[in-house]
Amino acid sequence: QVQLVESGGGLVEAGGSTRLSCAASGRPLIHNVLGWFRQAAGKEREFVGVISVSGSSAVYADSVKGRFTISRDNAKNTVYLQMNSLKPEDTAVYYCAARSWGSSTNQYDYDYWGQGTQVTVSS
Repeated sequence: QVQLVESGGGLVEAGGSTRLSCAASGRPLIHNVLGWFRQAAGKEREFVGVISVSGSSAVYADSVKGRFTISRDNAKNTVYLQMNSLKPEDTAVYYCAARSWGSSTNQYDYDYWGQGTQVTVSS
């Protein structure tokens, strides 16, 4: 079993930056693909980005491309989501997720989820 815990959310002004962290416990994430998703109030959860096992490649949703960056530190069993140039429409609960193999943008392909952290961007 893998337990994921997100942190770093909060209130940010539009145009600002923040970084989310997702720490894992239970077993190392070194062999897991790690993704970030988000869910705004009244909307379905959507894909934000995913990073490969090695950390050498990442895929992003068009809505965040060029503004968000995912990175991972396998030694610390942690994945990060750096969020820059934030917009009010980025307001959502952000979730990290892990799966055993193969990058995927589909939330139903992921086996483990964190509890989520709220990010609110004020205009």
